[in-house]
Amino acid sequence: MEQLIDLGMFAGKTLILVMGFITIAATVTVLVFRGRSHRPQLETENLNARFRSYERALQSQVLKKKDVKALRKADRKRAKSARHERRVFVLDFDGDLRAVAAETLREEMTAVLSVATPADEIVVRLESPGGIVAGYGLAAAQLRRARERGIPLTVCVDKVAASGGYMMACVADKIVCAPFAIVGSVGVIAAFANLHRVLEKHDVEYREITAGEFKRTVSLFGEVTPQGLEKFKSQIQDTHELFKTFVQANRPKLDVAHISTGEYWYGTRAKELKLVDELMTSDDYLWTQREASEIIRVRYHGRRNLADRLSESLTHAIGNALERVLRSAGLARFGL
Repeated sequence: MEQLIDLGMFAGKTLILVMGFITIAATVTVLVFRGRSHRPQLETENLNARFRSYERALQSQVLKKKDVKALRKADRKRAKSARHERRVFVLDFDGDLRAVAAETLREEMTAVLSVATPADEIVVRLESPGGIVAGYGLAAAQLRRARERGIPLTVCVDKVAASGGYMMACVADKIVCAPFAIVGSVGVIAAFANLHRVLEKHDVEYREITAGEFKRTVSLFGEVTPQGLEKFKSQIQDTHELFKTFVQANRPKLDVAHISTGEYWYGTRAKELKLVDELMTSDDYLWTQREASEIIRVRYHGRRNLADRLSESLTHAIGNALERVLRSAGLARFGL
């Protein structure tokens, strides 16, 4: 019992310290850097040019000068005659528990869709272990915009696309992943600690006023009733059913009943189960497109002043640390 009391006190103190630190840091940052703005900017990079620069740098080291000169001449001739009718737009999504990158993805998709045609392709290099339902639902919906316009969409996974990450990946026309990338985890998780009995034992009264029978099903300090717990379980199950239905609609050949146990698989096994279509790194996939397509990497930087950016970085770092503390303490977490 003492361990539970210590756990509650530890969690409370940690939360107070973190919130105080964030408030102080944000205030100081705003006062110091107020007015220094960062305008929205869409950054693009031609990856064909990057690939050519790599080739030239190494050719100059391993080939004779006359051979290098001949290759340069052939490159210039080919560049004059080559006209890429097809474009490949490359976006990067690095997901965290809160799916913060969904906001950047929204702007990038809007920009690309303003010029892309069904003759082009959008490639998303996706890395995510999953997180909150609403955040990853929004990110998946952003990718759906490409398919709804008939623009081919490919998702490349080099390390992990699990749970909410796979919710995004399954939207693609084609999923390419590295042989040992982690894929799957079609499930939902929720956990919470409850200190109600500890408070009762020490004559501490905690009251929670709600309107609506299931406005609050379970909480940290309130009493967990059988009805509230049953409703909480049904909400988790309903979210799981929605997740499975979404995956099935986007990948109809997939045996969803078999892969919706919450398990994950490495790329080779994922291909056998039809969770993915090809085994290949994103680097290899883009390399195969370089001759026939103009490859353009797109990155959006939003409107934020320096204070906002520093505060966001600080909050993000502290938030991740707090998430680890809460998870190790067994406090509430509900997500994909």
